[in-house]
Amino acid sequence: MTDLPEIVSTFELLGDWETRYQYLVELGEQLAPLDEQARIEPNRVKACMSKVWLHAWEEPSASGHIRFGGDCDSSIIKGVLALLIQLADGKTLHEIEAIDMDEFFMQLQLGEHLSPNRHVGVYAIVDLMKQQAAGAVRLRQVMSG
Repeated sequence: MTDLPEIVSTFELLGDWETRYQYLVELGEQLAPLDEQARIEPNRVKACMSKVWLHAWEEPSASGHIRFGGDCDSSIIKGVLALLIQLADGKTLHEIEAIDMDEFFMQLQLGEHLSPNRHVGVYAIVDLMKQQAAGAVRLRQVMSG
């Protein structure tokens, strides 16, 4: 799943929130392990109540395309993180910057099922994704001259 309509379609098939919640937990469990070297303070999402790490880098074989890895100590937020990574992974900075969190929350009905504190944390994850993606592009520009 790489775009919001595809993710929304999957969520609609799941029906009730209990099934969707379980799906999010499973997505989080499938998230590739984050390298210990990436668990550094600049990669931690500070506005999150859970411990969330996010790491972005430019895909070496596809200039301008950003890859993401992440981890979280909360199963539900780890699932949301996995969804966000699926949504942004391999995309360009412009595509990542265009991610509309309000639309994401509305279409997946997350706003109805996540606490306000978790809302803040999920928005902070996306903000860090956008910052790190921009940083990865700047790094390439500096390195290339």
